Amino acid sequence: MPHDCSFLEDLPLAADRISVADERRESHATDYGAERIDDGGVLPDAVVWPACTADVSAVLAAATDRGVPVTPYAAGTGLEGNAVPAHGGISLDLTRMDEVVDYRPADLQIDVGPGIIGSDIDEYVAGDGLFFPPLPSSGDISTIGGMIATDASGMQTVRYGEVADWVLGLEAVLADGTVIETGSRAIKTSSGYNLTDLIVGSEGTLAVVTEATLELAGRPEQVRGGRAIFETLDDAVEAVFDAVRTDVGVAKIELVDGLSATMANEYLGSDLPDAPMVFLEFHANHGVEAEIDLCRTIFEDHAVGRFEMSDDDAEMAALWQARREMAYAVSAYDPDLEPLHPGDVTVPLSSYPEIVRETKRLADEYDLLVPCFGHAGDGNLHYSVLVDPDDPAHRTRGEDLYREIVALAIELGGTATGEHGIGEGKQRYLEPEHGAGAVDAMRAVKRALDPTDTLNPGKIFPETADGERLTEAER
Repeated sequence: MPHDCSFLEDLPLAADRISVADERRESHATDYGAERIDDGGVLPDAVVWPACTADVSAVLAAATDRGVPVTPYAAGTGLEGNAVPAHGGISLDLTRMDEVVDYRPADLQIDVGPGIIGSDIDEYVAGDGLFFPPLPSSGDISTIGGMIATDASGMQTVRYGEVADWVLGLEAVLADGTVIETGSRAIKTSSGYNLTDLIVGSEGTLAVVTEATLELAGRPEQVRGGRAIFETLDDAVEAVFDAVRTDVGVAKIELVDGLSATMANEYLGSDLPDAPMVFLEFHANHGVEAEIDLCRTIFEDHAVGRFEMSDDDAEMAALWQARREMAYAVSAYDPDLEPLHPGDVTVPLSSYPEIVRETKRLADEYDLLVPCFGHAGDGNLHYSVLVDPDDPAHRTRGEDLYREIVALAIELGGTATGEHGIGEGKQRYLEPEHGAGAVDAMRAVKRALDPTDTLNPGKIFPETADGERLTEAER
């Protein structure tokens, strides 16, 4: 249903901050996840680029008064339709709020707008020997606001944790336009409800973040990277489990199966061996060689074929490029096949070998291509089920396989989504993972902070998956 957004012209917004042009609306109808499955998305009725917190507050207050949905939008790199304006209305594009508001290197802290690109933070603080450790693999194209919305994480989670662990406080705007501040610049606080952690990972359904206070870390003096090549996938995943359990000082420990390596080679023209591999990077201020030796010893217990380390920046950059661009390599592998929903399950580390083995067994059982890769050190498995989009039976097999893997992850005590969020794509798994009582508690929080369902309706909760917003009775 179209929404009348003419009221935007009466708000204190510059003319170039509002657009109803078709090309602008079309560019905000999808995110990367929707585009990769050829989903046409949903056209918003208007796009707004706020310049400041006051702009966001004015838009939300006016939209809520008129029953117009508002969907926060940034770089559009989400994988679960998180930023698709499922019910039309306003796409609130925060990319122009990309400034560094304040920088306190002595406190290892920086205050930034939600539209700043993650890697730009690293560049800004590099001169002081600092960095923002939890950046995801897409940190050079995604914004800090988007990372906060999905509680993103990446290849360094095994050592540094996820984005939530590095957010000290937020400035955010509620659906009715109320501006709140959460958290503290102190390293720890036990004062009141932890509203920061409530908003982090809420996918723009509870509030719109307009400023974030982030903690920084010192760059390690010693960085070494490389790869370990195994004869079998079983050997590789068991080696990872042993290394992390032994608390080897590794910052990145990534699984790449043989099929993924083949796809990366075809896409990048690289020369990765057609074999299961573990990509590694060690960070330390001293004693890095001892950590590498310990890891090598553990891997030798699991029949590692080759264990190759380097401190050459170019060699390491080539290695990590292959891992960062794996999703693109998978999508480009066969023009007759396309990947289904992005697999993003995470399990307790002790169950990681089992989830990998079962995924490959199911691939054989269903006779489908399923490349596996991921952040093995924190139990996060990424997998893609490749199907023929023009063959309904083939697609159904793929959907069944995909769901079996998610169901197993939950059964093992894990999660349907380690870092991409629920969005539109994983709503069916929310209650099986958390239970009806917990999901009802989530609904209660949503209704308390956003009783009119203004903010990003159609996301997270299954009852809005069919295009119907909450009824008055449901509120």
